[in-house]
Amino acid sequence: MTVTATDRLGLPRRSGERPRTRPHNPHQQLSDIAPPDLQEALWARMITLSGTQIGRSRVSLPDTRALYLLPELAHGPEHAFVSGTEFAHLHGRGDGSLHLCLPAAVAVEAIEQGWAEQHPMARRGYLPPTLLLVYGPRDTDEMAVVWRLIRNAYDFARGIPRT
Repeated sequence: MTVTATDRLGLPRRSGERPRTRPHNPHQQLSDIAPPDLQEALWARMITLSGTQIGRSRVSLPDTRALYLLPELAHGPEHAFVSGTEFAHLHGRGDGSLHLCLPAAVAVEAIEQGWAEQHPMARRGYLPPTLLLVYGPRDTDEMAVVWRLIRNAYDFARGIPRT
């Protein structure tokens, strides 16, 4: 896949080392956990996205909170969704990372810039390569970048092209 400058978001490089993650299911962040207050602030932002419903994830641990796009708004490709119309979920307080799907070029950029990694089952070809684990934000600057990625996943699920 060829990625051009116009396909990118212009993400800054995430500082420090990548957090440790579980290399298998359940795919979780194991170190450098987002502070609980930032996790809650991020969730509070996530639930303001119009045309969404909240619920438990269909594919993750019981303490995972998920966002579902209303079916009439879910115009994105099948690989824009985690499961059904679930397009993003926030893992529980002991983790704080998210799973979501991004357009291919943005997914590449998020990985290259240190914000995310591909889901292990996507690496093995069982799930779409667009499915990523985005590391939980450690501060408000990081939360702004993670929010941009969530908004991009939301637009991807709605079938709205980047401008």
